[in-house]
Amino acid sequence: MVIQINHTALYLMLQFYTMSNTFSTMGLHLRYRLWIAELNADTTLLRIFDDYIAELATKNEMAELTKGITHFKVKFMHLRTESDTLKHEMHLVKMKLAALSKKAGEEQQDASIQSGHALLEKNYTDFRETFNTTQKEFVQFADEWLK
Repeated sequence: MVIQINHTALYLMLQFYTMSNTFSTMGLHLRYRLWIAELNADTTLLRIFDDYIAELATKNEMAELTKGITHFKVKFMHLRTESDTLKHEMHLVKMKLAALSKKAGEEQQDASIQSGHALLEKNYTDFRETFNTTQKEFVQFADEWLK
């Protein structure tokens, strides 16, 4: 089983927006829309992985398999919670950015948004790394047991 998720278009768009350290209000708004879209795709993938776990659970009850299933169920639950939290925080900022854009125009941007953005970006990057690592580990695990 080979599962490869490729967000090439999203990646290229994000690269465009990361060329400078300062972002326009609309640039940040669009960036959050892209990240939320990726997190939604991750949620769908986690649901599919849960289906794989359900299939694996019917195979047999070997201790090693059961231990792996439990491990990934917990990891997926944590990833889903973290994803939902990030989406919620990003949505709030995205809405604030839209309001600012309409109210003040492109030139004005709240300093708290820039500082908050750095933290959200770090949290998102950390989530991406954890998600990608977990995805690779799960694909290897599922490959081993679904032969």
